[in-house]
Amino acid sequence: MTTEATATDLQAFTETWLDWYRVQETRLADPHGFLAITGQHWLDDRPQRFPDAPGAWHTGPEGVVVTLDEGEELVVDGAPVHGEHRFGVLPERSEIHAVWGDAVIEVAKRGGNDIVRPRHPDAPLRTAFTGTPAYAPDPRWAVTGRYVPFDEPRPTTVGAAVEGLEHVYDAPGRVEFELDGRQLSLTAFPGRGAGSLFLLFTDATSGATTYAANRSLALDPPAADGTVVLDFNRAANLPCAYTDMATCPLPPAENRLPVAIEAGHKIPVERGGS
Repeated sequence: MTTEATATDLQAFTETWLDWYRVQETRLADPHGFLAITGQHWLDDRPQRFPDAPGAWHTGPEGVVVTLDEGEELVVDGAPVHGEHRFGVLPERSEIHAVWGDAVIEVAKRGGNDIVRPRHPDAPLRTAFTGTPAYAPDPRWAVTGRYVPFDEPRPTTVGAAVEGLEHVYDAPGRVEFELDGRQLSLTAFPGRGAGSLFLLFTDATSGATTYAANRSLALDPPAADGTVVLDFNRAANLPCAYTDMATCPLPPAENRLPVAIEAGHKIPVERGGS
């Protein structure tokens, strides 16, 4: 391959990575994204009012309920609601977004607990956001691996950014790959799209140049022969890297890699990164 061709390929690789990076930043800085969260309120059977949301909130066997005072209003699924509104029993890892003026009130279930997380566009963390530090993209960190499905999905319990909270995922298989001459593997979880995969990991950079608790990597569905590409340049921070008001899962013990992956997102400025 000529030097000119190599330079052209690197430019195309970098531009594709920049497209990915901009999407991540846009999602993070959305007016109702994770940086806009002003409170993480845990519900129980006692009605509670919060300074950043309307109504009194509680939960029980029939799910989340809010009781709005006269003059208070939420918009749920496009319809205004007043008085008592029942959100019902939420499935694990699901959420409902109710609109309150220019804010969104997220009602969610995480680790078996119902929570309310108001999201306000003028939240200080969001308005002060200047971007996420990241390593320069390098093709050496895009490696081809092999997806090995388990005979049956394995229920896998992992910790969370919130002490005492646990998440349970059905791991469909693992991804095997080679990096720096070492044979490695990562337990994979289901991704957002059909057949896609989601990896949680730490490595030797964690706590030094990258966020200590976790990073994530989304993978496209494997090919018919199990081939899959792990582009660690797209190793992304989860919301807990920026805010304490997140319940992000931690990697399972076997996903703590013994190599330094100097690619992807670095420690956010919000956590002392530069």
